[in-house]
Amino acid sequence: MIKKILMKDNLGFKNVELYLDNGLSVFTGLSGAGKSILFKAILSSFAIVESDARFIELELDDELNLQDYGIDKEEENVFKMLKDKNTKYFIKEFKDKFLDFIKVKNSLLKIKEEENKIEELKELAKVQIEKISSINPKIGEYEELMVLKKKLSKKDKIQDAWNKANSIFDYEKIVIDALNLSDVDPSFFSECLNELRIISENQNLDELDFDIEELLTRIENLSYLIKRYDNIENALDVLAKKKEELNHYENISFEKKELEKQYENLEKEIKKYADKLSDFRIKNLTTLQNILNDYLKNLYMKDVKLQIKECSLSENGKDEIDLSINEANLKKLSSGEINRLRLAFIASECKILNQGKGIIFLDEIDANLSGKEAMSIANVLMELAKFYQIFAISHLPQLSSKANNHFLVEKQKDISIVKKLKDDERINELARMVSGESISEEALNFAKTLLK
Repeated sequence: MIKKILMKDNLGFKNVELYLDNGLSVFTGLSGAGKSILFKAILSSFAIVESDARFIELELDDELNLQDYGIDKEEENVFKMLKDKNTKYFIKEFKDKFLDFIKVKNSLLKIKEEENKIEELKELAKVQIEKISSINPKIGEYEELMVLKKKLSKKDKIQDAWNKANSIFDYEKIVIDALNLSDVDPSFFSECLNELRIISENQNLDELDFDIEELLTRIENLSYLIKRYDNIENALDVLAKKKEELNHYENISFEKKELEKQYENLEKEIKKYADKLSDFRIKNLTTLQNILNDYLKNLYMKDVKLQIKECSLSENGKDEIDLSINEANLKKLSSGEINRLRLAFIASECKILNQGKGIIFLDEIDANLSGKEAMSIANVLMELAKFYQIFAISHLPQLSSKANNHFLVEKQKDISIVKKLKDDERINELARMVSGESISEEALNFAKTLLK
């Protein structure tokens, strides 16, 4: 749950710092004060929408909750399994089995497609294997051959140059005698010539005794692989993969038989699971319908009728629940009715499972409703607030009076501010929502009554 909201530089807002308790948080204020802008900033922290805020930070107090997986935390680092969630385990196991079934089904379809063009695929794989294998490339070989090619291209020039350079050694004694006569130590010259002599002797051009045509052909073959596969490493990877593919194609009949056996077993298993799931739905459909209609009645809406209809097998089973309300199509319901229907479903789920977790954002869910309709929504939200953290924008006092956190958004000299209201401040704000800017005594009494 969100415990703290920190926002900076968001259109009319400069700095906002809000601390929240769990439950229902309602934001009220005149139209244009910035309530929707504030909501948008909060939602942007969850990457749901974009916001103009320079900075928005939410502080959460969520803990590791493993109850959805049947694990109940007893004390620190001590957990125990819950045994009252067999249905949830069953549904999860069915979904896992169905995903395995789809995976096997797709693999089987792929093999059947391959069977129709197996000879073509085998031939293509063989061609690539034969081409790469015939060249038999080595990593780093191409670079070495290019260096060798460069040396070969100037072999004659190197040989001729060193033949001329070696004549310097014929003058070694003459230079040393001259240095001695001049009382100059000739060791530096001797050392220099010795080093030069080593370099000359290491110019072994016998290693360049290559068949130039053979070298160029090898480089051309390696260049082909590099051009096609980007580099030799990729070519070798393709060679390994094509060998695997060819092995797969040659053993495809065996793989197909194994997959068909898996497919048949999984199909029987998931159909059995789907039947049990359908039986469970049929058994509990009336209970769900009654709970849902209880909430709808409190929300001043018509009863719904739930029916189970068969559908294509999926991870949710082989049937689905069809809903009709007063024999009307759901598309004909108003946005307000759709919102109340959603609340009824969420509340029914919480009542059945006695659990729920998350954050609900409601932007004027009570708009255009009568006072009794608005109060009915407020009562349902109070029930949901035991499980969910709820953020709501409202212009009606009924919902606002039920808030665990009541925030007023208002403008002061073009700057939007948000503040958490205390009891006396809440009375005045609720009264304003009843009678407008000119607050009457009757409105104040009505606001006090709502808060009680």
